Amino acid sequence: MGMVKFQEHGDSDKEERVSLSHHRIPKTNNDFNETRRYVLTCAIFASLNSVLLGYDVGVMSGAIIFIQEDLKITEVQEEVLVGILSIISLLGSLAGGKTSDAVGRKWTIAFAAIVFQAGAAIMAFAPSFGFLVVGRLLAGIGVGFGVMIAPVYIAEISPTAARGSLTSFPEIFINFGILLGYISNYAFSGLPVHISWRVMLGVGIIPSVLLGFALSMIPESPRWLVMQNRIDEARIVLSKTNEPGVDIEERLMDIKKAAGIANNVNKYESKAIWQDIVRPTPSVKRMLIAGCGIQCFQQITGIDATVYYSPTIFKEAGIESNSRLLAATVCVGFTKTLFILVAIFLIDKVGRKPLLYFSTIGMTACLFCLSITLVFLAHGKLGIVLSILAVCGNVAFFSVGIGPVCWVLSSEIFPLRLRAQASAIGAVGSRVSSGLITMSFLSVSHTITVAGTFFLFSLISMVSVVFIHKFVPETKGKSLEQIEMVFQGDEQGIRILEMSDTDRLVHK
Repeated sequence: MGMVKFQEHGDSDKEERVSLSHHRIPKTNNDFNETRRYVLTCAIFASLNSVLLGYDVGVMSGAIIFIQEDLKITEVQEEVLVGILSIISLLGSLAGGKTSDAVGRKWTIAFAAIVFQAGAAIMAFAPSFGFLVVGRLLAGIGVGFGVMIAPVYIAEISPTAARGSLTSFPEIFINFGILLGYISNYAFSGLPVHISWRVMLGVGIIPSVLLGFALSMIPESPRWLVMQNRIDEARIVLSKTNEPGVDIEERLMDIKKAAGIANNVNKYESKAIWQDIVRPTPSVKRMLIAGCGIQCFQQITGIDATVYYSPTIFKEAGIESNSRLLAATVCVGFTKTLFILVAIFLIDKVGRKPLLYFSTIGMTACLFCLSITLVFLAHGKLGIVLSILAVCGNVAFFSVGIGPVCWVLSSEIFPLRLRAQASAIGAVGSRVSSGLITMSFLSVSHTITVAGTFFLFSLISMVSVVFIHKFVPETKGKSLEQIEMVFQGDEQGIRILEMSDTDRLVHK
């Protein structure tokens, strides 16, 4: 993971601090490795819900072919069935922020899995289009809870040096889920039509079953525990999730100040959070623009449309048989999953903003090339090869940058008191954008052609490059509390803190 020793500094008064001899993690290699394994395990288990979202996206791209044949649904019904999950997930995301503040991050993750399981079961046994939609609605609510809470939880338990890579885990698992969905499509495509799509959708229940075991392993977020005045529990979690040499008491004081708690006996009081969001201060406004804007650009550049409708794209390019269409989509899934692993190793080394530039510029080029290929080379061998390469290139550039970085930024830029609900708003922007794109893709492509639609996506991707340049700051290497200072414009304070951290590391 490339995790290194680091020191966070707060300006708490000396008389408020206790002896740290029993709060610091022993400086041994075994303890270092144990801490790293523990945090890694927490990030993996917290990301299991993301497999469900990815699997649904991947499997529906192939299952819809057999659903059409079995239930004789119309093209409009197909668009509704594909896109309704993203639209309805906004309800889960909106409720997820309040729920996670009330019952905790950990149990919100559990609730998301239960709701999704119910939806997946209904879809697998649905006798008609109406029942399918009901199942999609439930699955969408579960997805909404899951996509907003996992990055928030991971960001709140992760040490600064590895926060970027660990917070990318939900995106890794989304990609892994997409790949599993593609493989499921290919594996079960030989079954009878009325059985194949039901098996494809029903298999999605399996990953969420693992969450029962996962919840017995992962702790609650230390920042949420502080807000509940469960300081001793928060201290224990921090001691398990921070690297050797970290001053746990100073970390606690930083978190308490971010939560608005003056001392150990004052309990966090929930403020009018929505009022802070609706009537934001200049710094919060900049956070909302950056966090919600990058979430929307992640989707309106057409990534979900590319994944959901990859068989349609390849059919437009000239591939005719269902088995070859599904085999080509498996290639897309492997590419998307492979390159998200590249992002994990780079995000805390290269930084968030360089990866965003590289990603969006590359996506713009691939989307433009796909558009040109479909216009001039469709239905030829060269056109088929170039179309597959362009689609794979697009998902590769997405996975290296804006895919994972989007979730990292939205989970780390907001202050503690607003983090869950502001992140929920960002997730809503992502889900609504995804839903609008996927529900309108077929209609728009009929109007301006598939090639014209992807040319439009390339223009939007070009605009995203400008947005990143103007509104998204670099957050690499900064604590969650320091990132808040970036948006407040307190660069001098950040430099003082970073110099202090450097001095302490050198001294050690």
